[in-house]
Amino acid sequence: MTYAAAPGASTRTPEFEVNAPVPPFVRPAGLEAWNRYAAVNDEFVGIHMDDEAGQAAGYPGAIGMGNLVWGWLHCMVEDWLGDRGRLEHLECRFRVPALKGDEITCGGVVSGREVRADGTTVLELDLWAEKQTGERLTSAKGRVELSG
Repeated sequence: MTYAAAPGASTRTPEFEVNAPVPPFVRPAGLEAWNRYAAVNDEFVGIHMDDEAGQAAGYPGAIGMGNLVWGWLHCMVEDWLGDRGRLEHLECRFRVPALKGDEITCGGVVSGREVRADGTTVLELDLWAEKQTGERLTSAKGRVELSG
C-alpha cells in the first residue's frame, strides 16, 4: 500500500518552522556600497554622497539609500531560500538612515506558516535591518512560497 505525503510535508524542516531564524546578512554602510548602488540606479543624490549635503538636510553626514537596505533584506531572504522557494512579497518601513561606518545586519524570523488548498506551503516572515548598536533601521514583512 502506498500513502501520499501530507500537503507541505517535504517542506517540514526545522528552518521553515514558526520561530525559526532567517540567517543574518551583514553589510558595511558607506560610500563604497552607496556609490555602487547609485551607479546601477543612476541615483547620485547629494545627501547620499556628500557630508555637507547630508548635514544641510539635518543628518550628521551623508546617509545611505533606504532602497539599498530593502535590497539587502531581499538578498538575505534569497540567500536563505536558494532554489527551495521564491519570495512572493516584501514590504519595508524605514525608521532611521544608515550612516557611514555603520555595520548593517539584516535578520528575521519565520512568524507564520500556512499550507494552501493546492498544497503549497507559504511562510510569513518578520524581518528587520539594524545597526551595530542594535538600533533598527527598518521593520519589514515578507512572504515566501516554498517549492515542492
